[in-house]
Amino acid sequence: MNPVSWLPPLLALFAAIATAYALSLRFEPPSTDGRYASIDGLRGYLAFFVFLHHACVWYFYLQAGVWQEPPSNLYANFGQASVAMFFMITGFLFFSKILRQGNRIDWLQLFVSRILRLTPLYLFMLCVLVVIVLVLTRFTMNESAHVIAGELARWASFTILGDPDINGAGSTWTVVAGVTWSLPYEWFFYLSLPLLALGARTVAPWPWLIASMLAMLAFWIWRPEAIHLMPFAWGLLAALLVRTPAFVRFSEGRFSSPVALAALAGEFLLFDSSHGIVQHALLGIAFALIAGGCTLFGMLHSRSSRFLGELAYSIYLLHGIALFVLFRFLLVGPHSPEGHWLAVIAAVPVLLGTSYLTFRLIERPAMNRCGALTASIRRRLGTDRAARQAISPRS
Repeated sequence: MNPVSWLPPLLALFAAIATAYALSLRFEPPSTDGRYASIDGLRGYLAFFVFLHHACVWYFYLQAGVWQEPPSNLYANFGQASVAMFFMITGFLFFSKILRQGNRIDWLQLFVSRILRLTPLYLFMLCVLVVIVLVLTRFTMNESAHVIAGELARWASFTILGDPDINGAGSTWTVVAGVTWSLPYEWFFYLSLPLLALGARTVAPWPWLIASMLAMLAFWIWRPEAIHLMPFAWGLLAALLVRTPAFVRFSEGRFSSPVALAALAGEFLLFDSSHGIVQHALLGIAFALIAGGCTLFGMLHSRSSRFLGELAYSIYLLHGIALFVLFRFLLVGPHSPEGHWLAVIAAVPVLLGTSYLTFRLIERPAMNRCGALTASIRRRLGTDRAARQAISPRS
């Protein structure tokens, strides 16, 4: 079998949909009552496509020892195009929030929600990474304690400060399939929101504006790749388009699904990389239609899609660890294409089951604390302000 055949991802996707459906019968999926239910359904597929991308990368990595893009347009875009659309989702949702709420937006709660949304699961992933590194290095300290602490601190920065090898474990980043590269872009986009809001005639309080300007300066020093910023811009454009009734009517109509699928198929099959203006335009057209209400013939509103969507962040962060454990500890060495993909497909229910547990035990409880934590911080800030006033010479 050709290792980049279209059949393995189709079978793996069927396994994912079947697993998600089975889990959804026991644990109810989210409803379709949200403003952007189609986007909720899209997330899970994007995260799962990144899993398929890295599963293919692992096949060639085991064969030749080189971590590189798969020699297939489809498999390469499973990773690149999916991450680009994740960036579009981020740009769309948060700029839509600014357009919708204007000067009523609660900036403190927004940033608390982002911290609680991304950090707890990331720290869990980091803990698992450390355990795997300990196993790889046979529980031996190959470096001094302060060097290891520095390496962990850089990882704890969401790899904004880098993703160095830990304790001398070569290519530590392969344990998580390098997925953390996208998180700095997410964080810097969140931090840019007070400045972006000015374009929507929304003025954030001056402390948030100053913090945003400092973050953008840090981002410029960090030297991002400009090509990864374009999808955020497409998300902003989609946020404007869905405020146009005519565009929403078309998106919800029967012709939008064929147009969106044609745009996606063109990008996934005709280009060996999603890094280009034309590629982003094709993805942007499909995404804008989905944001406007296109369901891809109802698929994005299905029970399985909604359930997968809830698990998207867990699937994205943890699938690299699942593949590493599978191919470094359980099935060591190169395999035939058939054997490789059978192992990947067999791992799908385990990945989704684990992702559901981390969603229920880590992600959801943290998100549910957003209101209480925001209120607590606000009370503390109010108390501190009152205390400063009480001791001020002017009082």
